[in-house]
Amino acid sequence: ISASSPDDARASSRLYCAFVILLLIITPRVDSSWWYIGALGARVICDNVPGLVNKQRQLCQKYPDVMQSISEGGKEWIRECQHQFRHHRWNCSTLDRDHTVFGRVMQRSSREAAFVYAISSAGVVYAITRACSQGELKTCNCDPLKRGRAKDERGEFDWGGCSDNINYGIKFAKAFIDAKERTVKDARALVNLHNNRCGRTSVKRFMKLECKCHGVSGSCALRTCWLAMSDFRKTGDYLRKKYNGAIEVTVNQDGTGFTVANKDFRNATKNDLVYFENSPDYCLLDKAAGSLGTAGRVCNKTSRGTDGCEVMCCGRGYDTTHVKRITKCECKFKWCCAVECKDCEEAIDIHTCKAPKRAEWLDQT
Repeated sequence: ISASSPDDARASSRLYCAFVILLLIITPRVDSSWWYIGALGARVICDNVPGLVNKQRQLCQKYPDVMQSISEGGKEWIRECQHQFRHHRWNCSTLDRDHTVFGRVMQRSSREAAFVYAISSAGVVYAITRACSQGELKTCNCDPLKRGRAKDERGEFDWGGCSDNINYGIKFAKAFIDAKERTVKDARALVNLHNNRCGRTSVKRFMKLECKCHGVSGSCALRTCWLAMSDFRKTGDYLRKKYNGAIEVTVNQDGTGFTVANKDFRNATKNDLVYFENSPDYCLLDKAAGSLGTAGRVCNKTSRGTDGCEVMCCGRGYDTTHVKRITKCECKFKWCCAVECKDCEEAIDIHTCKAPKRAEWLDQT
């Protein structure tokens, strides 16, 4: 930088520093994620998991059995994410052999990123808690606090069986997942920590009391009960609703909290998903945004929802393919004890989104 006077030099220096700070603020964090543990399966070797911070690597090395349960649970929460968004332009697609798992789409603090951070945290809680109850972990088992007698709206009961140790699952998930976000202090880390917590607590929300009756002819004069997690689908459904109502926020100047971006909306609570960047429309292949586009996606010709061809294909139109499939029909019960069916051929139409015109596609790549 050249300057004709000391004042010009100082001004140029300040301008340069401001530019560097601005660059650091707006440059997205592109790095690997602990999510990649799910892709490793039974081969979880801590030194081979890219992107782990020191605290995460230490926990990985100290608790290999827990890492194995996190790996197995990883496949489950990714499947749930893909189920929840199966009819949307963004369908929670993963990238093979990509250490970030979801690619550049997670660079933005978008609604989709908020959901992924929450569902992944919930998945870790669920996997660890389940492994505890099944006796697969050395450091935990059934909930030790569920002993003696207790009472609910039906009366008194005895704690028995194996209550899921949800508090251990939440504690370990917090220590492991939040470790990376706590190494930096920026807007993204603050939002990620909030969404992580929302995901962790959502599993506990659906704990249910299961009981076994004792007494003459099952009169339930005495009950033995335990707390159990519900099916993970309930957590997925709940977080999907939170995604629909996610709240856009702006981070405070001191970086210690955030407020709602639109003052006409209510403030975010600890149970709300939050974000501060708009999502791309996911219509076209856009490598910079991490969008895979919707060309070739199956759509529903008669639907007016997000799975409908008009919305899914972004107005580009769709192709129709006539296919034949074999289904079971004219089924009859045969004594004893089988059901016999005929194979029937059925003609159906499959509608898939057209690819964009080349000039339109080039604009996004």
